[in-house]
Amino acid sequence: MLAIIGGRGLTELANLEITHRQVMRTPYGEPSGAFMFGMLNQHEVIFLARHGYGQTIPPHLVNYRANLWALREQGVDEVVSVATVGGIRADLTPGIIVVPDQIIDYTHGRDATFFDTRDTRYSNANFTLPYSPELRDRILRSARIAQHPCLDGGVYAATQGPRLDSIAEINRYERDGADMVGMTGMPETALAMELEMNYATIAVVVNHAAGRGDSKRGISMENVNTTAREAMKRVRSIIELVVNETNEDNR
Repeated sequence: MLAIIGGRGLTELANLEITHRQVMRTPYGEPSGAFMFGMLNQHEVIFLARHGYGQTIPPHLVNYRANLWALREQGVDEVVSVATVGGIRADLTPGIIVVPDQIIDYTHGRDATFFDTRDTRYSNANFTLPYSPELRDRILRSARIAQHPCLDGGVYAATQGPRLDSIAEINRYERDGADMVGMTGMPETALAMELEMNYATIAVVVNHAAGRGDSKRGISMENVNTTAREAMKRVRSIIELVVNETNEDNR
């Protein structure tokens, strides 16, 4: 089964025919909110708003472990994450959609693994390719079918938040090889791999990163929210096709 985790601007799927909502409990606490079970293009999916349905949970307080554990318990084996990012690379301007293929973790103090006790045999997740190549390909193929331009590849810098970054920090991320910056990529990506779930991210560029473009003296959250709302219309179209592609591949 496929699940969609929505970020800023995506707290619902317009064409999702909700069959029921369910509050989950896990060994790691409660997820961000009730799971929405429903049908999208006649295919069963689960939707979860990462920051809560009232956008009340900041990135560093999201219970990533509970979210993913509960999804897996419901039979989810593939997760499409939707996230907003700031563009560091020159061509990643507001409104662009990109499917990253690599990630750098700058977060700290988050519950970043399921192997956090000494009484469970642990394994080392192979994080060479953080995102599922197969699921990435389906997203990119769906974007082409929907005729929504979508860039293939890029390095996501996952930062702590909730504050935005300084120009010096963005310069550092660029030197490290990052192309975009966001706050929710980790530990979500690594936790999904520990649970052996196929995981990929649709990243929506909603602003120039600090010091770039029109963000040389600050970032307008009003512009960020407007850009996110407009871009999510395209993201929803892509997701609908991803659902179809996923079910075709599973036949």
